[in-house]
Amino acid sequence: MTKEVLQPLAKPVYGAGGPTGTWRSQRPVLDKEKCTGCLLCWIYCPEAVIAREDRAIDYEYCKGCGLCARECPVGAIAMIREGEEA
Repeated sequence: MTKEVLQPLAKPVYGAGGPTGTWRSQRPVLDKEKCTGCLLCWIYCPEAVIAREDRAIDYEYCKGCGLCARECPVGAIAMIREGEEA
């Protein structure tokens, strides 16, 4: 029996308007100490900008929707207003 490999349905690509993260008003910030590695953020990210291996976020394409923060069961992701420090 083969093991099914999970992967996001979408992949970030350079669109006609350029990187899509430029109009984001908030950005997700991961607290790696709180993170349990459940991968719910990776699964639910509609833009597939969260890396599975280390949960690094590609801010060039992140739209700041906040789904990752809402789905995180341990609150390891906070949404921070753009321009503010985490």
